[in-house]
Amino acid sequence: MAKKATYVVKYRRRREQKTNYKKRLALLKSRKPRLIIRKTNKRVIGQIAEYNEKGDKILITVNSKELLNLGWKGENTKNITASYLTGYLLAKKALNNKIKEVVPDTGLHFIIKGCSIMAFIKGITDGGIKINYDPEIMPSEERIKGEHLKIKQDFEKIKKTIEEMKFGRKKK
Repeated sequence: MAKKATYVVKYRRRREQKTNYKKRLALLKSRKPRLIIRKTNKRVIGQIAEYNEKGDKILITVNSKELLNLGWKGENTKNITASYLTGYLLAKKALNNKIKEVVPDTGLHFIIKGCSIMAFIKGITDGGIKINYDPEIMPSEERIKGEHLKIKQDFEKIKKTIEEMKFGRKKK
């Protein structure tokens, strides 16, 4: 004889391993904008989002492909140096929109010492946004500046270009 099911079906995004709802709830309780960091096979994407009942509202988006327009040489826009510069660019855009503090949301990506996600967070903090993080797991300065890739001149040039850029304020 069939009776009730002995299990509860999990949410679809949890079954697909796209969302950790326990972690998301903890981030939303802070009532600060979330810094969403995602890695793809070719790039790093950063977004700043605010919670809304109808769905999260994305305030600012930066893609590491934007570095190509700033003079980045090479095809790899996912390495540690590109991640740092993408985070730095996002920080400058966020400061222009009067965002001073965020909570990092790395999704289901694991954080390990010296990874490109930590380089992205280092770029955000160097850009002037306040984030809680452990300095012990940041990549070394040599790796951030691209000395292991021999692109130090590009790094300095692009960082100076980002500092000199003027960003228009986004309308709400």
